[in-house]
Amino acid sequence: MSFTVAIIGRPNVGKSTLFNRLAGKKLALIDDTPGVTRDWRIAPARLDDIAFDLIDTAGYEEGAPDTLSARMWKQTMRSLAQADVALFMLDGRAGLLPDDRQLARLLHKSGKPVILAVNKCDNQRHPAAFTESYALNCGEPIAFSAAHAIGLGEVYDRLKALAPKDAFIVHEEEEDEDAEKSLHLAIVGRPNAGKSTLVNALVGEERMLTGPEPGLTRDAVHIAWEHNGKAVRLVDTAGMRKRARVEEKLEKMSVQETLRAIRLAHVVVLVADATQALEKQDMTIAEHVAEEGRALVIAVNKWDLIGEKDRAAYLKQTRHRLDHVLAQLAGVAVVPMSASRKTGLNDLMKAVTATYETWNRRAGTPALNRWLKHLTENHPPPMVTGRRIKLRYMTQFKSRPPTFALWGNKLDDLPDAYLRYLTNHLREAFDLRGVPIRWQMKKGDNPYDK
Repeated sequence: MSFTVAIIGRPNVGKSTLFNRLAGKKLALIDDTPGVTRDWRIAPARLDDIAFDLIDTAGYEEGAPDTLSARMWKQTMRSLAQADVALFMLDGRAGLLPDDRQLARLLHKSGKPVILAVNKCDNQRHPAAFTESYALNCGEPIAFSAAHAIGLGEVYDRLKALAPKDAFIVHEEEEDEDAEKSLHLAIVGRPNAGKSTLVNALVGEERMLTGPEPGLTRDAVHIAWEHNGKAVRLVDTAGMRKRARVEEKLEKMSVQETLRAIRLAHVVVLVADATQALEKQDMTIAEHVAEEGRALVIAVNKWDLIGEKDRAAYLKQTRHRLDHVLAQLAGVAVVPMSASRKTGLNDLMKAVTATYETWNRRAGTPALNRWLKHLTENHPPPMVTGRRIKLRYMTQFKSRPPTFALWGNKLDDLPDAYLRYLTNHLREAFDLRGVPIRWQMKKGDNPYDK
């Protein structure tokens, strides 16, 4: 495992701001509301010539066992166990609080090297908390500002003394190549559908915070995973409610992160609750996946709560609804499963792998044109203003999603119904079920005649 640094501190001390700055991307949500971060996240980071994995964690608050704050701290301790160094952040403006002292004691018990950083020191005059921080016995404090990149040189000096030699070698090209080879898999759905429970079941550990409270996940959390020797970048996302119900600024930010995760994914798993029929919001999310050109698999979670006598009827009804409402993803895979009982996970990943391969599939030009000729001879395009539309030639010029160019005359007048007819038969003939299909209409003669 590479050199790893975990950022630890109370809520709202600036941990996620520093995380985004060192990661070089806006990966974590930032808001003035305390406790925005609930699940820990990890990302490659760099400070000058030191490369390391950086962990952003939930803020520490004392709470009774089984409370949300206690479960969040338990997740933070899991992440700290993976770290080589703890970067302990204080809020210079708020002063030293009892939770800071308790957190210092817990870090001492962990045995991890600690770098103490007092954030929000935006000028040369240090706040009182800077002097008070010496009492924590965590070494010489650093006065810095995560928002304005003040004092990062001192953070670098401390990390340099703790980092192994191989942390100073940055394999940027190799990292980009590995990221390109990995399967980007986003888990989406309505709140409380079981997305985080599914992520935990897949990776085999309590990686994500779960519980009965709706909306626990706020960030889109990226997790490096491996399935059957294939690198997977797994992304757990916040639940998406109907747009009319989304009012709070923080929830709007969470939804934007989810939409971004869909846009960057290869395959999207839409988690539906088996105890509820597929709702309009499920279809809205699925339609957005199709619009973004991503491949889709539908995971029907909580399958163990459906009686055996009702299961066949449920699947039949679900398939009927999908075929009528989600025609642009006809044949999408529907996988019954139970994340809490860890059943159906192999079937789910088989469907993900198969759908990913379909999304990447390319059809040969000769086969496409033989198919086009046969189809148009049996069912030619309609007449428009006394002239028949002629489809002369087609080719697939890209995948991810499969995209086809079609040459002919009067293609602007080609009815949508006939284009759907072509699309449906193309899916059947070339096994392109469950992925969006794109068309580009080209005017003029076949460019490959010669």
